[in-house]
Amino acid sequence: MSLPQSTAEGLPSPQGLRSLSPSQWKSGLAAWLGWLFDGLDMHLYTLVAAPFVAELLRVASSADPLVREKSSWIQASFLLGWAIGGGVFGRLADWLGRSRALSLTILTYALFTGLSFFAQTWWQLLIFRFVAALGIGGEWAVGSALLAETWPKAWRPWIAAVLQTGVNVGVLLACGVVWGVAEICTQMGTSFAPRWVFLAGVAPAFIVYWIRKNVPEPEVWQNARRGAGDDAPGFRHLFAPACRRTTVLTIAVCATSLTGWWAFLFWHVQHLLNLPELASWGSTERGQLVAKTFFLVVGVSIFGNFFAGWLARRLGYRRAIMIMFAGFFIALQGSFLVPRGWQSLSHGWFPAVGFFSGVFGLFTMYLPPLFPTLLRTTGAGFCYNIGRVAAAAGTVGFGLFAPVGNFRVTLLWSSGLFVLAFLVALMLPEPADDST
Repeated sequence: MSLPQSTAEGLPSPQGLRSLSPSQWKSGLAAWLGWLFDGLDMHLYTLVAAPFVAELLRVASSADPLVREKSSWIQASFLLGWAIGGGVFGRLADWLGRSRALSLTILTYALFTGLSFFAQTWWQLLIFRFVAALGIGGEWAVGSALLAETWPKAWRPWIAAVLQTGVNVGVLLACGVVWGVAEICTQMGTSFAPRWVFLAGVAPAFIVYWIRKNVPEPEVWQNARRGAGDDAPGFRHLFAPACRRTTVLTIAVCATSLTGWWAFLFWHVQHLLNLPELASWGSTERGQLVAKTFFLVVGVSIFGNFFAGWLARRLGYRRAIMIMFAGFFIALQGSFLVPRGWQSLSHGWFPAVGFFSGVFGLFTMYLPPLFPTLLRTTGAGFCYNIGRVAAAAGTVGFGLFAPVGNFRVTLLWSSGLFVLAFLVALMLPEPADDST
């Protein structure tokens, strides 16, 4: 069957913000809010993994090897759920529509992040995080396609940067939640209580009603759906001759880069907490250091988003992605090639890593136009999120083979994944409709 390629390039290119239509503003706000709460619910666990899992396991120290093992399995289940959710909800969005699927993804991750508060064992937390990740993974593909189909092509690199700031702001909110809970515990004279942070994850559920009432399905999708009738393409068409090369290359670049990024995101916190100079610190002080470090990493990444967008406008997506991968590798080498103290890491090298994570903002507008309209969220969701299966295995693998109490060498080796990602990026296609 033929796979009609329909894009938003027929839309007039606005000359300024005031010329944007109400529907464009609403779709942009819906996607941005979805990504904001995506970032919040995604990183609440990352910030409190060690103390919360230690509490569930009833062990005295977050440095206990059992904490490392179980927390890595929980994170792996989250990344696996993320990958599955990208495929499942991506397929639903091509079938049911972008707005409907977006609402379903938000409700899923809001409900099950909130339920994490009630976990009494580590395996209960694993289940809650897995189901929450289904919604988070699906939201990426749906929100990306929604904007790719409602905003003009000339704006896409900047929209990619703005959309990624939604995740960044969400992560900053997660840092604020953890900091706030730690402060409240300090004022009350009690130990840090990590489970309370998950109640903040329920907040996204309150925007679903607004999305369903105010955000219509994109005209591009409606026309393609009517035109296809009962002959709409299915998942197998991702590996048909017309799409196979793009699918395989996209999976490869996402798998390598996401594994490297998530290995850093999860294990750099453990590396900080296990530094000898922090041995005399209390749990509250350690929690605050982790929150502040995350705040810097994510705050700097906002500038990285716009730098990546600027590169894409100047050089094209493929070259921009390659440059950002090279910067990623250099920043990780600088962080872990030699032992460094917490000040050098928290205030210098880790924020540099965060800056180059802006490359993932480019993927939001780069991937969807590579696929036909009725395969757009299926293709983008599957290819991007299948990388999280590799990231899940990498998170567990790098953690389990790390020397006890020392994650520096493991994180150093993980930086090599960005060399592989760079080499694959050499073969990536450039979307034909993004040349202007």
